[in-house]
Amino acid sequence: MARNVVVTGGGTGIGYEVARRFAQAGERVVIVGRRRAVLEQAAADLGPNVTPLVCDLADPDAVEATLGDLPAQIDVLVNNAGSRETVIGAGPHAVLARWRGDFERNVLTVVLLTESIRDRLTQGTGRVVTVSSIAALRGAGSYGAAKASLHAWNHFLAAQLGASGITANIVAPGTVSGTEFFGPRLDEAEVSRRAARTLLGRIGESGEVAAAVHFLASAEAGFITGEILHCNGGELLGR
Repeated sequence: MARNVVVTGGGTGIGYEVARRFAQAGERVVIVGRRRAVLEQAAADLGPNVTPLVCDLADPDAVEATLGDLPAQIDVLVNNAGSRETVIGAGPHAVLARWRGDFERNVLTVVLLTESIRDRLTQGTGRVVTVSSIAALRGAGSYGAAKASLHAWNHFLAAQLGASGITANIVAPGTVSGTEFFGPRLDEAEVSRRAARTLLGRIGESGEVAAAVHFLASAEAGFITGEILHCNGGELLGR
């Protein structure tokens, strides 16, 4: 039987590849994000099993207004939406803008939606998979701190949902191609530098991260919860 899957940030990059995997498996997928044109193009590319839904997930009013457009029962929630605050400069106002921006973009986008739909998660088989980052373990200032907070929150969520047979896990990618995250910074020299930090001698691909997400959402992963699955080519060993 086809499952209802919600993928945030599903218009590009890792989220797009996650949505593609579920759609190809015959699941019913809703991709959520802020950019209507991007989502509609992704849905058109991915086929009739994919529905676009526009929402700013950091805005509680927008999340509330969107709830009626989400499935009444959700089998899989993939929290992938997130980005890095680009404000630069010194002084307390610039620092506040960076930290607040990264918190809103990477924490609130996850927590507001998850807490709003947790009663819709399928009892016994529901899955929540959140995409974090290697930055949560390496540091990386406000962005790393925001991603690290998801790790602590996921432990709490897994404990809350466990009695209902619902799992909650994290996938923490390293450097991967095919995303908008790095922009022009990920040129040939930077790819070589980052590849050299891994045990495999290369950076990852968005589809490889999507495969990890897809596994954690599967029936076979039903006894895995509260975990962080590192997907970084050995750049940083799990702990």
